[in-house]
Amino acid sequence: MPSKLNHLAITTDNYTTLGMFYRTYFDMAVSGDTNRERRAISVGDGYVGITLIPRRSGRRAGIDHFGIEVENFEETCAKIVQFYPDLEIVERPSGRPFASFSTHDPTGNYFDLSQIGHENRSEVYEMESWKQDITINHFAIRVIEVERVVNFYSEIFGFEFINDLGKDGGYRCTDGRVTMSILPWKISDFDGSGIEQPAMDHIGFRAPDLNSFIRRVDKLTNENPHIAPRPIGFNDEGKARLALLKRSPYADYSLSDPDGNLITVSETPNC
Repeated sequence: MPSKLNHLAITTDNYTTLGMFYRTYFDMAVSGDTNRERRAISVGDGYVGITLIPRRSGRRAGIDHFGIEVENFEETCAKIVQFYPDLEIVERPSGRPFASFSTHDPTGNYFDLSQIGHENRSEVYEMESWKQDITINHFAIRVIEVERVVNFYSEIFGFEFINDLGKDGGYRCTDGRVTMSILPWKISDFDGSGIEQPAMDHIGFRAPDLNSFIRRVDKLTNENPHIAPRPIGFNDEGKARLALLKRSPYADYSLSDPDGNLITVSETPNC
């Protein structure tokens, strides 16, 4: 499949802490470019890169957006203009390791577009791929007008959609390795918890042995609480949010990074 779901971005006030967290808990690699890391840090699993962006004034913290690598950028842009003439495609400033261009789906969820060879590509996005045991296998986004969004990603990028309306009511699309869960946003889903806007929801990893991974988390948390996961279900509101997260078919185990970004871990392979 020519289109790849291989970029995620997190905006944070603690980008160096998050960088160490993802390297320590999930074995992700970092490019090691000290000059670049003064501005942002990118970590990767050999396929997906996560860019950790220092939060600037006016920006929200959290899982911010995702990125799609396409085989032919010009053809993709022409297809977007043909089917969705109201959508805009903008060039991003230099210095971003994946975001050559950005656009959005019909309901306003923005994502980056890149092609191998684009000038902005660097760091883990240009490193030779490698294999590791713990990998990103999905991410989720909550949207309004789910079927309209599903049709967009199917028409433009040719992702394979899986008829999997599980407990979370989501649609799944995959590039063959990474799955995007497109979840319906309903205000009633947040009963008993804080209400969140339609946006990126969580990141999911796959570990070869879930019990071993849980023991690893416990060990690492005791070793260094400064990069430890933030608790989720410590009160009634947290328990309600954790219950919503656990509707995901990939949520065999749930935790959050030190910023509170939600993460699921599963032994279940991609569908």
